[in-house]
Amino acid sequence: MNINKMITLIKRELRDTLYSKAFVFMTLLIPGIMILSIGVQSLFMSIDGDEGTKIQVISQSAKISDKVKEKLSQLPFIKNNYYKVTFLQKSESEFNDYYTEIKPQLLADSKLSIIYIPDSVLFNKQVKFLSKNPINNPLFMKLKGPLNEVFVDIYFEGKELTKEEIDFARLSVDFEGLRVTEDAKAKEEGFGNLIISFVFTFLLYISLLLLGQLMMRAVVEEKNNRIVEIILSSISSKDLMVGKILGSTITGLAQMAIWLSPIILLITTTWFALPKELTFNLNGWQIFYYLLNFLMGLLTYLSLFATIGAIFDNDQDAQSGIWPITLLIMIPFFIALSLSNNPDNPVGTIASIVPFASIIVMPARFTLIDVPVWQFILSIVLDIAVIAAIFPLAGKIYKIGILLTGKKPTWKEVFGWLKSE
Repeated sequence: MNINKMITLIKRELRDTLYSKAFVFMTLLIPGIMILSIGVQSLFMSIDGDEGTKIQVISQSAKISDKVKEKLSQLPFIKNNYYKVTFLQKSESEFNDYYTEIKPQLLADSKLSIIYIPDSVLFNKQVKFLSKNPINNPLFMKLKGPLNEVFVDIYFEGKELTKEEIDFARLSVDFEGLRVTEDAKAKEEGFGNLIISFVFTFLLYISLLLLGQLMMRAVVEEKNNRIVEIILSSISSKDLMVGKILGSTITGLAQMAIWLSPIILLITTTWFALPKELTFNLNGWQIFYYLLNFLMGLLTYLSLFATIGAIFDNDQDAQSGIWPITLLIMIPFFIALSLSNNPDNPVGTIASIVPFASIIVMPARFTLIDVPVWQFILSIVLDIAVIAAIFPLAGKIYKIGILLTGKKPTWKEVFGWLKSE
């Protein structure tokens, strides 16, 4: 390997990427996309889409009916007719006849629903919800609490309990998450680390896909323009491939460091005071591992994307060839997102160690729980082993494919190139 020529090639790659307007634009655009996606997701989650819901609350007993009517009529979304609610009292047989009568209206109007409250609700708190849309979570969330208060009040009525005791009975269980660490005291866990987990996952996913696509297109373009033939007259194909990958890797690391700078400032200075709910447990070693992990991810995936670019001589064919690599990025992305439910689930644990998947899953996992050191080490060793195995194979394919134009090679022919010296 000619070190001087390699350095010259890396400088060329940096000049074409790091100093380009596209690099500056994407560096600013990606955080904007991430913030926009979080905002849009929050907006969609805040839109219940249940305005104009018509509910008939039918109780089996007059007592329950009166109490429910009194409680629900005080709710703001019912007082302002966001929900249109009517209250009825019918026995079980009367309700069955009434249901037969109103069933055509229920089928014709998706906004109309019935809540039937039998007397047995005072023993099992089970009510019946009849609608074309039986899974109406916004409605359930709005009515569960008020209805529970009514049932608790009736159940404890006349049992000589104080108001404080009844208020306690109304309370639902609130889990306060405390992270157990080596420190003397367990630390209260807000949702700051959950946000960081999402940020880490999103940045890795977008960066690997975009930088990989840019690498592939750059190789295809050089192949089409025959520039590569001129370059190969003074440098070997192996050095060319390694130089392009290293140049793009340096670009990617610089971009990621810029994106992470706000987080680095938060954990290394006291300039900013976050609300208690937004505080997160993160240290400099985790940031270092994240960047090291990203470095290994770039070396792994950029070599694969460069190889695909060398095989094909147009973007359309190349796009059809990268779907296995895309899946290697997408599947870990979805696994990493699922860790918000349980970061210690078996799938997440295995994926955080297995090569390719660990690049995206491990950073998401270590922000949510304390990962054993041996898992970090094993993940790094396996990733390095994969890089060491991929580069020679990619180099053989790149060496032959980069000079071939015209007829698209078959995958059988491509695998045959691996036998070349």
